[in-house]
Amino acid sequence: VQLQASGGGLVQAGGSLRLSCAVSGRTISFYGMGWFRQAPGKEREFVTGISRSGSTNYADSVKGRFTISRDNAKNTVYLQMNSLNPEDTAVYYCAADSNRDTDYVPRSTYGIDYWGKGTQVTVSS
Repeated sequence: VQLQASGGGLVQAGGSLRLSCAVSGRTISFYGMGWFRQAPGKEREFVTGISRSGSTNYADSVKGRFTISRDNAKNTVYLQMNSLNPEDTAVYYCAADSNRDTDYVPRSTYGIDYWGKGTQVTVSS
């Protein structure tokens, strides 16, 4: 299973970006999917996740600004990011978790089965 994240870039504060995570090798319907991010000098942190059934969870820092979605037919997960601020600057990673609970939303780096390589998001002030 391979995950390929794309859509990162440089944006001004207040702007928007849409990240995509294309999955190959197996249908994403078997996985809870998540987005994590890692800023320089910091640990990788949870951003948002979506269960196999479509339940979602967000870090407090992004609630109301970010939206995760999944398109099982396209085997792709998306992260719509609005009202970006410089604190959102990080490398963003998509992740897949094979927990069998269809309502399970991956929130931790532990238990993640597959990681994408990451895409850089830089927000200028």
